[in-house]
Amino acid sequence: MKFVAIVGSLRKDSYNRMLAKTIQERYTNQFELEILEIGQLPYYDQDIENDPAQTVLDFKKKVKEADAVLMLTPEYNWSIPGVLKNALDWLSRVDKVLVGKPVLTAGAATGIMGTLRAQLHIRQILAGMQVNLFPPAGNEILIGQAQTKFDQEKGHLKDEATLSFIDAVMERFVEFVKEA
Repeated sequence: MKFVAIVGSLRKDSYNRMLAKTIQERYTNQFELEILEIGQLPYYDQDIENDPAQTVLDFKKKVKEADAVLMLTPEYNWSIPGVLKNALDWLSRVDKVLVGKPVLTAGAATGIMGTLRAQLHIRQILAGMQVNLFPPAGNEILIGQAQTKFDQEKGHLKDEATLSFIDAVMERFVEFVKEA
C-alpha cells in the first residue's frame, strides 16, 4: 500500500516531521509512506485553480494516487497552521482528490494537551471535504510534551509508551484502509 503524509510544519526540526519519519521507517513492512512537501505550494487562488502551478498538480497527483493520507499538524493559536490550510484548500478544489480517501490525523506539540484543538479543527475541515476520516475514539495520536518524547539528534520518536500506542493505532488504520 502507498500512503502519503502531509506535515503542517515547515520547521526543519519539527516534531511532526519527526513523527512522520518515525512512521515512515517503523511501518515499512505494512505500507510505503511518502512525506509530501507543502512549503512550495503557492497560495490558493480561485483565479488560477483551473490552471495551477506544476507544484500543485504534482502534489494533488500524489495524494490522488495514494491509498491513504496522514495529516500531521502542530497547533498554532488553537488551530492548524496556515500552510496546512493552504494545502487543504488546493486539495479541496476542482478535482477534489481527498473525497472518500482514508485520512488519519495526528500531531505533536510541547504543551500538555498536544494538538487537541488543532486536530478538532482539522477534523471539522476534513469533514467538509468528504474524506473517509478514521474514527478518533481510541485512535487519537495527540503527543503532548513532545520535547521529552523525541530524540532531536536522531530525529525520531523515542518514547516507548507512545510508540506502542501508535503501533496499535497504525494497525487499526491499515485495516481501515483495506476495508475502505
